Amino acid sequence: MTLLFMKRQMTGLYNHSFLINLIFIMNKLFVFLFIGFVCCASLSAQTIDVYPTHWWAGMKNPELQLMIHSTNIADRIPMIKMTEAGMRLADGITLKRIERVENPNYIFFDLVIDKDAKPGKRIFNFGEGKRKISINYELKERRQGNGTAYAQGVTSSDFVYLLMPDRFSNGDTTNDRIAGMKDQSLNRDSIFLRHGGDLQGVINHLDYLKDMGVTTLWMTPVIENDMPNRTEHGYAFTNHYKIEPRIGGEKAYLQLSDKLHKRGMKLIQDAVYNHVGLYNFFVQDMPSKDWLHQWPEFTQTSYRDQPLFDPHAAESDKKRTSDGWFTQQMPDLNQSNPLVANFLIQHAIYSVEEFGVDGWRIDTYIYNDLDFMNRCNKALTDEYPHITMFGEAWVHGTASEAYFAENNINTPFKSNLQGITDFQCLFYGIQPAVNEPFGWTDGVNKLYTTLSNDFLYKDPTRNVIFLDNHDLSRWYSVVNENLQKDKMGFVWLLTCRGIPQMYYGDEVLMKGITNPDGWVRLDFPGGWSGDSVNAFTGRNLKADQLSVQSLIKTLANFRKNSSALKTGKLMQYLPVDGLYVYFRYDENQTIMIVLNTSDKQQTIDFSKYTERTSGFTNAINIFDNTINATSSPILLEANTSLVLELKK
Repeated sequence: MTLLFMKRQMTGLYNHSFLINLIFIMNKLFVFLFIGFVCCASLSAQTIDVYPTHWWAGMKNPELQLMIHSTNIADRIPMIKMTEAGMRLADGITLKRIERVENPNYIFFDLVIDKDAKPGKRIFNFGEGKRKISINYELKERRQGNGTAYAQGVTSSDFVYLLMPDRFSNGDTTNDRIAGMKDQSLNRDSIFLRHGGDLQGVINHLDYLKDMGVTTLWMTPVIENDMPNRTEHGYAFTNHYKIEPRIGGEKAYLQLSDKLHKRGMKLIQDAVYNHVGLYNFFVQDMPSKDWLHQWPEFTQTSYRDQPLFDPHAAESDKKRTSDGWFTQQMPDLNQSNPLVANFLIQHAIYSVEEFGVDGWRIDTYIYNDLDFMNRCNKALTDEYPHITMFGEAWVHGTASEAYFAENNINTPFKSNLQGITDFQCLFYGIQPAVNEPFGWTDGVNKLYTTLSNDFLYKDPTRNVIFLDNHDLSRWYSVVNENLQKDKMGFVWLLTCRGIPQMYYGDEVLMKGITNPDGWVRLDFPGGWSGDSVNAFTGRNLKADQLSVQSLIKTLANFRKNSSALKTGKLMQYLPVDGLYVYFRYDENQTIMIVLNTSDKQQTIDFSKYTERTSGFTNAINIFDNTINATSSPILLEANTSLVLELKK
């Protein structure tokens, strides 16, 4: 535009008298210089966004890649010739490389942080005079915990509570709507619109969770979701480095983390590496054409896992599984692009250090680039050796599920993921165990068979077991609102191997069938001012609800002090006529669990299980403390269960 303007002025010299043209040119030149000054001033005043927004001195990995985003930022940063050692950019920071991409609105800096770099603010200066660009950056002091731990990892000793912040409790009505955000909905009568729940609401009820025996909180994603609709679930990120303001933002998330840790509890963050929201800033303004997986026309993932390990699979099927978009509103990130990969990995590390995250639940694990996931998992454990991760592996078959975690299978690809969400124990385990008639391969035999395949996993105790979640029909509805079967499910959940996870509201028999999913994401009773029923206090709860709440509280708190249930071995006996008996045991404790999944009364004869009962004389019912002599059989009613601590 400037060159065109100057060309027009030069042409004028040859078309008019010299004096007139000279005056004309001088006037225009003044205007031109003024405009140029204003443009330079506006350029220097333009917002420059840097990601990660800050970093820390003293990290184990000294390398850091910054994404710089601003209008024409690449054109405003001069070409710099650097030595092999790089260029000293600021105190304690060396610039090793500048990476330019197709879009001039982005530039990437590859930095090395000195081992002895001090925390503090830095200014990166480029160019001179009116072309000078200054970028502010800060190295912070690493999180010390202030007497509390973080990045501890989540293990089989924990009990995880999953909730959706928007649907749990509204503790701060001032953030129900945020001006400027695309979704301004607020309607509790709709199963899809926002309801106003937030992190303050969670903070207000941490004691309720702890009293119930919960040790760990997992929430659906807390990252900004500035999408036009369906923002209540949180799975369509629009800016990784912003906590959703409608649930309280960064301040509330930090406060929640601190209050959890001070109670001796843990925090799981829900990671979404596979896709982002369509309105993410780097989708609306892509750094390069290969930032996303691009197709000639919209192509959705097949949602099939088999092509990834099938020795006979077509390459086109593999590509569609991994590279197809999750939905039209959730573009698929190209994790084979090293800039994308670095962005995602650094954000994961940032989240742990900034917010004190203890563990990761990884969304849609099977659709990610699996080599990238291995790299990402390793980067986290390299920096935080005790941190743990489990991935969503919504597949069918134990071999299929084990493929995506650390396993004992001889395949070309080997995953380093510690554990998975154990859909097999749900779909081919506890669901048919309580709902199907007993048969050679049916009913509770499916649960027995599924657990017998634990030899496939390197460590099955790292798998997360559950009865339902935010994508599935509520457990109480799955068992057709049968109270005894509902309770049997929770007995299994809190006594089987693995990490037990419960979905919010199941403790008070919340119900709902998915399709659409909004019906399984209703509000927790008592989370809003004016609710007639309050599950936190017990007000107006029915007897059945109170009984389930009590069962979970009793068993979960017993589990806290039970070495056998937390880390002991599992021994299971072949089910007979619907009666399923298994033991959790170690050197210090033996727990006997009995599920009567049949429709008739059953007799429990301790002499049939002498490998585990021999030497014990009494069996104490952990719910009512009644004592039964192991020399005498026990009668167990249909569709009921027992948890017995054996004593000598």
